[in-house]
Amino acid sequence: MSDAHNALINEFYRAFQRLDAEAMSACYTEDVVFSDPAFGVLRGRDAKDMWRMLTTRAKSFSLVFDGVYSDDNAGGAHWVATYLFSATGNTVVNDIQARFVFRDGKICEHHDHFDLWRWSRQALGTKGLLLGWTPLVRKAVRAQAVKGLRAFQASR
Repeated sequence: MSDAHNALINEFYRAFQRLDAEAMSACYTEDVVFSDPAFGVLRGRDAKDMWRMLTTRAKSFSLVFDGVYSDDNAGGAHWVATYLFSATGNTVVNDIQARFVFRDGKICEHHDHFDLWRWSRQALGTKGLLLGWTPLVRKAVRAQAVKGLRAFQASR
């Protein structure tokens, strides 16, 4: 089964490279649980809509991935996304470790881990450098990310 799960992870990231959120979403179960430092925990449609929003808004985007591994139940990969952060126009190079759990040939859990302070220094500039490590800024980043997702969902 690990070959099939490796293929699924590769399919997910190749779709991401093409900014094809529908193909990415097809890799997920309906009740998928996604988490990362920016959005927190998203479930089901919210997780899929997050990818729809991000791929729709992507500017100067590129993605590379490697280190794909899996077994019958879980897997992971390393990926790096480079893009323009729309709120500031700053270039972000986000280095991410992903962990997956599989069920019925699809991804039922997807957890991305990255250094939010490093991200905030790139995305927010001086404010991120000085305050990006604080719980206040972390909370504000998450609130803004979820607010953006809700606005995207309302516009569809």
